[in-house]
Amino acid sequence: MGEKAKRISVFVGSPRNQLTRQVVQEFVEDLKTFGDVECEYVFLKDVNLSNCRGCGSCFLKGEERCPLHDDRDVLIEKLENSGGVVFATPNYSLNVSGIMKTFLDRLAFVFHRPRFFGKAFMGVVVQGIYGGKDVVNYLEKVGGAWGFTVGRGFYVTAFQPLSPSEQKKISEEVGKAAKRFHRALTRPSLPVPSLLRLMLFRLSRSSIQAMLDETYRDYRYFKEKGWFESSYYYRTRVGPVRGLAGLFGDLLGKRIGRKRLAEATAVGVPR
Repeated sequence: MGEKAKRISVFVGSPRNQLTRQVVQEFVEDLKTFGDVECEYVFLKDVNLSNCRGCGSCFLKGEERCPLHDDRDVLIEKLENSGGVVFATPNYSLNVSGIMKTFLDRLAFVFHRPRFFGKAFMGVVVQGIYGGKDVVNYLEKVGGAWGFTVGRGFYVTAFQPLSPSEQKKISEEVGKAAKRFHRALTRPSLPVPSLLRLMLFRLSRSSIQAMLDETYRDYRYFKEKGWFESSYYYRTRVGPVRGLAGLFGDLLGKRIGRKRLAEATAVGVPR
């Protein structure tokens, strides 16, 4: 029996069916040359997704308490059921498009409660002039914070119609990126976290444990996952240096959490 096909989802944040769509479709075709891949395109322009109201319910009480009832959970399900995801967007005003930003804002609670471990991620940006590198970096920060294994993304600079030389340059960049994404998609094990990521995890979990209680969704989530006792989000190698860095992160997190709790108590804010 052959190896099971890898399922990926490509979230396209362009309001038009032009160059961004063309680039990701070429990317997927190149990706398929490395192995059996099933792809679903999710065009955010066609999704019912309202703007975040900033009420904070998803952070404090849980994402299920969001007052907006639209297609957000459908998109979450697609993320959860994919072995890898691609976020593709045009560069609008030196950032992602408005519909892509709405998508990211509606899933902001995942920064507090990451969950997409073991899944590959790549950011793709299409632009006319400049700034694409920073937009790719932004998407990669989002992907990493949400738990994804991030493959180095890419951006292309071009206007339509493309000249033959522009198309050749884009195709070369797309082919290289497809190879990088395939490596992330077929990675046999979860990556060993960097010192920074390990420390951020330990700082976060220790501050949550010191500052919050069962009434907060973040606290319950970390407790359900067993993260108050673990070395990291998942089982991984933690050598002596990372072990010391983790202990430092725990101490700093507890200090920050206790300080913020004391400040909140002093002004009468309920825990």
